[in-house]
Amino acid sequence: MTDTVSTPPADVDRAPARPGLLIGVLVLSAFVMILNETILSVALRDLTLDLRVPTTTVQWLTSGFLLTMAVVIPTTGFLLERFTPRQVFLFSLSAFSLGTLLCALAPGFGMLMAGRVVQACGTAVMLPLLMTTVMRLVPPARRGATMGTITIVIAVAPAIGPTIGGAVLSSLGWRWMFWIVLPLSVAALVTGALQLRLDSETRRVPLDVPSVLLSAIGFGGVLYGLSATGEQGGAEPLVPAWVPIAVGVVALVVFTWRQLRLQRRDRALLDLRPFTHRSFVVALVLTSLLFVCLIGAAAILLPLYLQTVLHTSTFVSGLAVLPGGLVLGLLGRPVGALFDKVGARPLVIPGAAAMAVSLWLFTTLGAGSPLVAVIGIHVLLMAGLGLMMTPLFTESLGVLPEHLYSHGSAILSTLQQVSGALGTALFVSVATLWSADGAAGPDASGLRAAFIVAGVIGVVAFAATWLIRKSTPGAAPVPKH
Repeated sequence: MTDTVSTPPADVDRAPARPGLLIGVLVLSAFVMILNETILSVALRDLTLDLRVPTTTVQWLTSGFLLTMAVVIPTTGFLLERFTPRQVFLFSLSAFSLGTLLCALAPGFGMLMAGRVVQACGTAVMLPLLMTTVMRLVPPARRGATMGTITIVIAVAPAIGPTIGGAVLSSLGWRWMFWIVLPLSVAALVTGALQLRLDSETRRVPLDVPSVLLSAIGFGGVLYGLSATGEQGGAEPLVPAWVPIAVGVVALVVFTWRQLRLQRRDRALLDLRPFTHRSFVVALVLTSLLFVCLIGAAAILLPLYLQTVLHTSTFVSGLAVLPGGLVLGLLGRPVGALFDKVGARPLVIPGAAAMAVSLWLFTTLGAGSPLVAVIGIHVLLMAGLGLMMTPLFTESLGVLPEHLYSHGSAILSTLQQVSGALGTALFVSVATLWSADGAAGPDASGLRAAFIVAGVIGVVAFAATWLIRKSTPGAAPVPKH
């Protein structure tokens, strides 16, 4: 059986009259949703006291959000073929709004965690919908600039989440982080319901339930095990951390095998043929390393350092990361436009160098470090990430044939969230284990150890950038069968 039968004849969008308006609605909706990935990061200490749970449990409000997205996103390749973009959008915003309401009303950790999971289910569907729509509506010569706008959603929203969270927490309770977001999400839902008119042919693709279960067990097991290692500094866990990790790895191996078999009949939950494109794989690896550092180090470790070592307030720690978030946002469109002219390699290599240097500079910080130095290093980190993110997104999807856009964006979005959850679990675990009293939370020595690990990851990412192809920007990919 040849691969030619696997190219869906349907699922071809008809261009809307105003593609810019459609993409704008999706971008604004996704911005509100992605903001919730890290909005609670500056509230971890307050939530630990208010909910009477340890730090390693509270961090699941962030890593669990990312993990849920990683479990749901693999199904979006199926959803984008089976349902229209409008139906997918309405489900996404409805689930997110419901989850936000549950979080605002939560009497304790259990319901708060449940609300975060429901939020994540809605957010997970939005990311591939946004990227797939851009790839289909925007010609190759202008994709870099448009993807630069998406960078504001995917990168700046989680980067400024701590700033907004700190501002809210300084004058209001943590519940207001959700009460403020709720009307925004409802407004986005209403606007999208009225404006989103992208006709799309659908086909009845069967949902492979075993694949969904294998995906959930695989990603869930690995990340739960990694997070559980941080709790071993206190009471002995009921199950050793390596057990869920091993189960998860086995499940992911079986999941991969099943997808390879199902895609021969064009029935895979997640088509893995994007991995046959070398440039996609290189960009995917670099994007994963990037998100380990963005979410784990910048959005989680840095606020913990500011509050536990420098003893800044939640409001000040939130403001401290704002300049870096703004730099990342301002670089989105210009870097995207440069990508359209020079390609990915001249941008990603210096970006990775800046990322690695800034992560190692974080290891030199201590209790007496000036706040301005922390802000400066963070700005350097965000500038490096800004040079990398848009080119990597565009490069990874741009080399794929059109019928693989939805599955390629699902793979890319899945590993982004897995990487963010992995970075959170890994760095919090290292910081806890290397602290003098891990049960009391990370201290200066533990946080320095975690930043060292992040620095090593930065060096690995820099080395991997030299594998990026020297390409002609804006060129349409040649379908690979």
